[in-house]
Amino acid sequence: MRRIFPCLLLLAVWSPLRAAPDTFDFEVLQFRAKNLAAQPYKEKPSRAPASLQKFSYDDYRMIQFDAGHSWWRAERLPFELQFFHPGWLYTKNVQLNEVVGHQARRIDFSKQMFIYGGKRPWMIPSDLGFAGFRIEYALNQPDKMDELAVFLGASYFRALGKDMRYGLSARGLALNTGEPGGEEFPTFEEFWIEQPEPLTKSITVYALMDSPSVTGAYKFIITPGVETVMRVRAAVYCRRNPAVFGIAPLTSMYAHGENTGWSSTDFRPEVHDSDGLLLETGAGEWVWRPLLNPRSIRISSFMDRTPRGFGLLQRDRQFAHYDDLEAYYHLRPSAWVEPVGNWGPGSVRLVELPTADETNDNIVAFWVPEQLPPPGEPIAFEYDLHWMNDPGHRPPAGFVSSTRLADVMNHPELKRFVVEFEGGYLETEPDDPAIEAVLSVGTGAQPAGVVVVQKNRFSGAWRVVFEIKPDPAGSPVELRCFLRKGQHVLTETWSYLWTH
Repeated sequence: MRRIFPCLLLLAVWSPLRAAPDTFDFEVLQFRAKNLAAQPYKEKPSRAPASLQKFSYDDYRMIQFDAGHSWWRAERLPFELQFFHPGWLYTKNVQLNEVVGHQARRIDFSKQMFIYGGKRPWMIPSDLGFAGFRIEYALNQPDKMDELAVFLGASYFRALGKDMRYGLSARGLALNTGEPGGEEFPTFEEFWIEQPEPLTKSITVYALMDSPSVTGAYKFIITPGVETVMRVRAAVYCRRNPAVFGIAPLTSMYAHGENTGWSSTDFRPEVHDSDGLLLETGAGEWVWRPLLNPRSIRISSFMDRTPRGFGLLQRDRQFAHYDDLEAYYHLRPSAWVEPVGNWGPGSVRLVELPTADETNDNIVAFWVPEQLPPPGEPIAFEYDLHWMNDPGHRPPAGFVSSTRLADVMNHPELKRFVVEFEGGYLETEPDDPAIEAVLSVGTGAQPAGVVVVQKNRFSGAWRVVFEIKPDPAGSPVELRCFLRKGQHVLTETWSYLWTH
């Protein structure tokens, strides 16, 4: 008893000193973001040792998370967490927390969670933290965990639906993207993940954003399935208003495709994560803009009021059009942003950058509000982000299935465009002279000859062929085309910015 009593007394004294869990919800997080915005920005130094920061891609790949340490595996919950080790490009340390019953506890880094193969880094600090995390779920088979979503690097995240392969990404915000002064990349500095209930079908993630210009509180409710849906809610505070404030940004890659012609240095006919930008305007018009790998940066703005949705889509799902047995571009997801509530006036901005290969993302699309409140006042927005196969969100009538360009023999001053439309009604409709193409050509060019509309009896699509003659000044030309029969619009609007 003499030996036991001092131990009990020590426990009684020590127990209250343990770190108690903090009460947590979105309002607490928003209050924290607001207070943070009132303070000068302080960049947090990386805790990753120099050996990790010097790692190459191949070195970094040798560090694997030990699946036996998956968070919530012992509890047999429907979702599990796995963590990314800092290193290579991901030297920023983020703090992860678990939320159980509105109480938040830190998830501490441990070397025991990782398998260090190959080049082992020296002097790994015990408080190293994580670079990010991934969420596992039985997405494709009921008895096997698959990757569902990843949060890694700045404010980047991406997700999968059933039978998909990772492709394009999303971000929390896009600041000054495409501006001459350079882009600012806000960072999710800390995450809170709610422990799911045993039978739940969704998982909730919270994130705190910080950067020189903004702070923000984010909430993600992720519901997996054939189409995985994220409900994103955010409250952002500006220390200073940026020149471009981009909401719901999507980031993708387009190297070459049918509208650019076969690459002379690549055996694959097409290489891209997305092949077009789709818009559903507040007025109910559907607009399709094929993507391009331009010679120089291109920025397009699509003005709108109360947008109904926009997204970067991978419409072409035919393996033979990619012929890639490793990248599986035909299985890459499309992403569709569906606003919740009235977003008011603004524009969808599309930024296309030149890229030499598929290793660099060169496509960004996001919503830009027409006006921002004064710094210090919250910018609140909410949307559903759909990770899906196509068809998913598309116009009820016909849609653009291909865009091709060609030179005109013996007329080097002309360019020929071949655009095909598909859709249930169009496929069943016989060759009908009453179906016509409505073509508009912007300043800088003029139509040359007649516009040909014909039924493709082999595929069921309708083909529009036209030629244009550019202005010698060489300015970009905005082209638009859709099919109609009488007063009835049969298809979405094909929109193309041609630089000759």
